Amino acid sequence: MSDRIEQTKALASEARMKVLDWLKEPLRHFSHQETGDPAEIGVCVTLIADKLGMSQPTVSRHLELLRRADLVEVNRIGRWSFFSRNEAGLSDYRNWLHDNL
Repeated sequence: MSDRIEQTKALASEARMKVLDWLKEPLRHFSHQETGDPAEIGVCVTLIADKLGMSQPTVSRHLELLRRADLVEVNRIGRWSFFSRNEAGLSDYRNWLHDNL
């Protein structure tokens, strides 16, 4: 189980919420990814950064917060990082919220 405070903090950002929303339907939002099917391998950080209009280091920090909160997963292929939603972690957090609020 992840730290609930850290998970809540990770969701307290419009940019991170957008990323989670886009990763729900990666083919819809990132169909132009050339390195592989975003629904299978995840979405490249560079494409997420472009869509957010932010620098790659800034987006990498956002994604690392989501990863540490167990809300996204990273798939490393060579020197590239591809991100997808961690549906089990999201479901666990959603259930915790339901049970405790």
